[in-house]
Amino acid sequence: MQSGPREIFTPFRPIPLDVPEGMKPNEFFNSTENLNDLVHNNGLLVNPENLLLYRKALGHSNTFDTSIIYNTSKTILNPLGRPVRRTQVPENVRHVWNRMNQIIIEYMLEQFPDPQQHLVLAGEASLDATWPLTSPGVPSIRMLHNHFIVFPMAELRSAKPADSKNPNLTDGGQHSLFEEHMHDVYREFICKALQLEVLRPISDDSARFDLTGYPHGLPSWEIPGGAATLEDVRFWHEYDLVLKGFLDFYRTFFSQVSSRNAPMLPDLYFPDQVQNVLLFNNAFLKTAKMVRDRCITDPAYANAIRWQPAFKQLIYRNEEGKLIVTISQNSIGNAITELLGVVVNRAPDAEAYEKAEPALVDKLLEVRRRLIEADLGEGIATEHWGKE
Repeated sequence: MQSGPREIFTPFRPIPLDVPEGMKPNEFFNSTENLNDLVHNNGLLVNPENLLLYRKALGHSNTFDTSIIYNTSKTILNPLGRPVRRTQVPENVRHVWNRMNQIIIEYMLEQFPDPQQHLVLAGEASLDATWPLTSPGVPSIRMLHNHFIVFPMAELRSAKPADSKNPNLTDGGQHSLFEEHMHDVYREFICKALQLEVLRPISDDSARFDLTGYPHGLPSWEIPGGAATLEDVRFWHEYDLVLKGFLDFYRTFFSQVSSRNAPMLPDLYFPDQVQNVLLFNNAFLKTAKMVRDRCITDPAYANAIRWQPAFKQLIYRNEEGKLIVTISQNSIGNAITELLGVVVNRAPDAEAYEKAEPALVDKLLEVRRRLIEADLGEGIATEHWGKE
């Protein structure tokens, strides 16, 4: 079978939400009122840390699809002031979140054990707080949330090929920018900055999801020991180190794009490596100049730049059964699934969704039961399910 990105269609039940007159839908979706609807109609579990587990009403997959959101809608009313990446989350919240992640991923791997039958993935995409609220493609809920998704491989194999030039699949040009122009310095920096003991660097070929051929050229790490390693707190520490290294690289690069010979940023995680590896590297600074010069003359290009760190970080299982961590630049509008070459088109079709709903909800309620048992929250009752 020819390798390449796939485009699938996922039915959903239309959401009966009335957007107030004069508001754009993406403005309303950031409101506390919309989050109330999310809790009351799709909420599964909540805890004192304000972490909310919910069913994805507009899901990627009807086999298994859920999210955890750090629901700060009532404690931080300014959408631009809400945490948009894990490094901005209080330590006690991150600790609970990691435990929730571990239990949900463990459940997915237990329920879907055959990598030839199901693609399993979990991760998050940053919601860049510098986006104007009315820009096309702005995330619908401007708060940090992550995704847990399972796709049947049969569905992916039978899906039609996706357009490889789809802007979401190309990361809006930013992945090619890092990969084509700064491949070596990016990897040198990551290797020197991250002192990893659990995660093991893995080659592009070994990391690849063969059906789609994605991800393309991203730094990736294998999780030795598979699901059992997710029970080790050191793994989650290193998972954060991967993000911190990426943030230092991204922020340093775009500081140089913004201002020629900009001073080193004051709040870096790996200042020595930034100074010694990045700010004395000709390819790094040459690429920054190339982007800066284009921004000056091309307003559309400049407007598309994500000046603050924008990322997708993912744990996934490939066809060989390897659990892999990877991280990529994020572009406007693309979903986390597209990092693996899976483009999801959601289609309103209540009848088709309702056929899949009972099995999906059963799995979500079992995940909730395990989280409650581990003292990670209390159940939420909706018209679709009870509190227990």
